[in-house]
Amino acid sequence: MASAADKRVKETVEYASAHPEVKQPYAELGLKENEYEEIKKILGRRPTSAELAMYSVMWSEHCSYKSSKVHLRKFGEQVTDEMKKNLLVGMGENAGVVDIGEGWAVTFKVESHNHPSYVEPYQGAATGVGGIVRDIISMGARPVAVMDQLRFGRIDHPDTARMVHGVVSGIGGYGNCLGLPNIGGETIFDPVYQGNPLVNALAVGVMKHEDIRLANASGTGNKVVLFGARTGGDGIGGASILASEPFDDTKPSKRPAVQVGDPFAEKVLIECCLELFHAQVVEGIQDLGAAGISCATSELASNGDGGMHIALDDVLLRDPTLTPEEILMSESQERMMAVVTPENLQRFEEIAQKWEVEYSVLGEVTDTGRLVIEWHGDVIVDVPPRSVAHDGPVYDRPYQEPSWTAEVRANTVRAAGLSYPTGGAELGNTVIEMAKSPNLCSRDWITKQYDKYVQGNTAMAFPDDAGVIRVNEETGLGVALATDANGRYCFLDPARGAALALAEAHRNVATAGAQPLAVTDCLNFGSPEDPEIMWQFVQAVDGLAAACKDLGIPVTGGNVSLYNQTGSAAIHPTPVVGVLGVFDDVSRRTPSGFREAGQTIYLLGTTYDELDGSAWADVMHNHLGGVPPEYRPEQEKELAQILINASRDGMIDTAHDLSEGGLSQALVEACVRFGMGARVWLDEVCERDGIDLFTALFSESTARAIVAVPRSEEVRFKDMCTARGFAFARIGMTDAGPSNSASLELVDHFSLPLDELASAHGGTLPRLFD
Repeated sequence: MASAADKRVKETVEYASAHPEVKQPYAELGLKENEYEEIKKILGRRPTSAELAMYSVMWSEHCSYKSSKVHLRKFGEQVTDEMKKNLLVGMGENAGVVDIGEGWAVTFKVESHNHPSYVEPYQGAATGVGGIVRDIISMGARPVAVMDQLRFGRIDHPDTARMVHGVVSGIGGYGNCLGLPNIGGETIFDPVYQGNPLVNALAVGVMKHEDIRLANASGTGNKVVLFGARTGGDGIGGASILASEPFDDTKPSKRPAVQVGDPFAEKVLIECCLELFHAQVVEGIQDLGAAGISCATSELASNGDGGMHIALDDVLLRDPTLTPEEILMSESQERMMAVVTPENLQRFEEIAQKWEVEYSVLGEVTDTGRLVIEWHGDVIVDVPPRSVAHDGPVYDRPYQEPSWTAEVRANTVRAAGLSYPTGGAELGNTVIEMAKSPNLCSRDWITKQYDKYVQGNTAMAFPDDAGVIRVNEETGLGVALATDANGRYCFLDPARGAALALAEAHRNVATAGAQPLAVTDCLNFGSPEDPEIMWQFVQAVDGLAAACKDLGIPVTGGNVSLYNQTGSAAIHPTPVVGVLGVFDDVSRRTPSGFREAGQTIYLLGTTYDELDGSAWADVMHNHLGGVPPEYRPEQEKELAQILINASRDGMIDTAHDLSEGGLSQALVEACVRFGMGARVWLDEVCERDGIDLFTALFSESTARAIVAVPRSEEVRFKDMCTARGFAFARIGMTDAGPSNSASLELVDHFSLPLDELASAHGGTLPRLFD
């Protein structure tokens, strides 16, 4: 009996040319009618079924960025020569690369795996980690750390437990098996993510400058080698089907489109790749993620000399019944494609065999300017590779401001008349309620499932404001990473919300003591076919691009994730922003918790009446309206330099940024971090800034931080702030308390024992998910 593959062998280029009348399922593969007609125009005939498969995945929203390209260009347009000075590889490659000094470079990137994680939480999250790690490998770097940025639905919804357990287990299971420390991230709960959670993963790798590798296929006659895991039926159509349209409960299950990961295979693949790079036997390399072989062949050919000839029969398969279309579309994990000179092929094979990594030589680079793929000797693909990989459709979609924005922005905290605490007991109770709320409580239940210190180079990790990795053990050179996003702010004002996400990540890196250098982003939005959603996207890109220029740090790459909605219910616009910074010596890093008694606590920055979109409004009143806090780039830059200089010169022992939850939450986290109490007074701040005590505690004004300064350093520290003209106020002292019975005390108002605070802060997630 003929196999499914044999039945399709007649769908050759010759057959397609001779039979234009054959109806093809382009719509089922996610292509619009106009896109299908454009493919026929490019080819001068109808596509073969294999060509249709390639175009469908490569022209999907997830792979082609067809709705976002016209706006993403703004990131490049805003980059100045000064911003480029540390940039070795920018947007357009698998990941950006930044020069950090001493001949070292760092590559980092964040990407989404949202839809697969909703369908199959464990594998969706696990392969999200695996995919972003392979992007790092493909640049020539050794992966050294990962982070994750998670958004789930209502914390007590029955389906949220399924998502949390699956996603956290997937991230931990894959990352821990790879031996990569997870050094930070975010976890947010909000009903808007109930039908469309967000699972964004970030990876960072290190290399010497000379080790940088790019994804291109150059050199006529060079061999094209597929190596790693065998190709199976998992993940077929994952990019086009799962990530390029909204969820619709009325449609069939999409479970078969979720990839299945094997972290042990990826660990071996990492070591194999690094030895191949060290032996200098690879001319170009590309990981196989979204769109699989379709992506790897077309992108390598398009980026190189423009031609490639492939024999698809030579792909090693887990399932011999796969059709050529399925082989081209499969997103099986743990695979890479390399371009190798004939002279180096034997050495390549020796290294692959040493690591017991399977490989097959699929073809070679040509000078024809065509990507030609054969199956059993018949040509089933003959296309200009650039038309597949880079010259797909580009849409300048219509956008308009939602009709409801004026009403929502008018509904401020003050206009809504929300009641707020006044007396000491009420203020103290509010501090506790905030500390144990789902989005401010301790994430230890999650992060304890991740290995933070494997490899031995983690200098700092969650719950500190930024993760810190040592790069050079001899000099202490290292990097800090922080990611942030606030969907509530972006709902109220997408441009300002995106700028504030960058500002907070920038502030967190500086709080740790590192100089911010570069940005990666993952832009999570609803359907671009909705003009109001598209307006949110355009606004966010504009705001983020302008803020990058303000702060002098370029976007090096990232990801756009659209269609994050179920039916017509879209998520809040959620641009996740990651900032990378550099340390000359990570031994000077600054933790976010109080450690020594008798140190002076200073509040840096000015506090304004800015409670719209705040955690207090959410936790205590379930209110979302008004406008987010002001974005203050000049103050952010000045604050950053104060924090960096103070850390480098040993003037501060603790630094914690102020963001969600304001001063109240920063003090709680600084106290419970190492069990050190504090006595605080805010009269001077209230009088200076013209605010009441409630506002001083819960406002989310930007460009602020608290620091703990040893008494021996107070004069130097104050002189530095005064010289820079930056607002600061002495607001308290760290205090171990009698017999180590420490508390957080707001003098003359309340005193909260630390054991009570720690129990409230740390008990929420275990109570719900254990």
